Amino acid sequence: MLYVPEDHSVDKPAMLVVMLHGAGGNARQGLGMLQDVAETEGFLLMTPESRAPSWDLIMGDYGQDVAFLDQALDQVFSRYAVDPERVVLAGFSDGASYALSLGIINGDLFKHIVAFSPGFAAPRDSHGAPRLFVSHGDKDGVLPVARCSRRIVPQLEAAGLEVRYHEFKGGHVVPPEIVGEAIDWLNAAGGR
Repeated sequence: MLYVPEDHSVDKPAMLVVMLHGAGGNARQGLGMLQDVAETEGFLLMTPESRAPSWDLIMGDYGQDVAFLDQALDQVFSRYAVDPERVVLAGFSDGASYALSLGIINGDLFKHIVAFSPGFAAPRDSHGAPRLFVSHGDKDGVLPVARCSRRIVPQLEAAGLEVRYHEFKGGHVVPPEIVGEAIDWLNAAGGR
């Protein structure tokens, strides 16, 4: 699914946020999480859907989801004005794990990565120097923060990546204030 703000113009390239859903989720969930903000902030919002119950890396290796993402991105880039410096890969839960893993590998395309409650990061290599925003609830019962983000973030920083980390009071959710903080972070980084 693709959401295009009402004021989008070919004369003014916009930020593109690619939002990946969690395991068992769908494209509508990613759209619902960010659509209002996309309209207010004026960015394009693409919410692809995994080919299986979760993203291919979580199921074993990269494959059909990467091919699908490539096709979807090609279509968006050919039809809409996208600022190549403001292409963001974001996700929630398994989608956040996939965003970190695939985004770091493709850091020359995805300059910014937003990971809401990731379980892991497993990039095989890295290209570019993407900036990262990671958030996680301190009471997450699905992907416990102690086993996930509290381990992931130091590893990413040790690899030389710039990470903004926010641990909030709550569970396996993305509170509106965390979405707002991520958008503010993107805007401050030239995302607007």
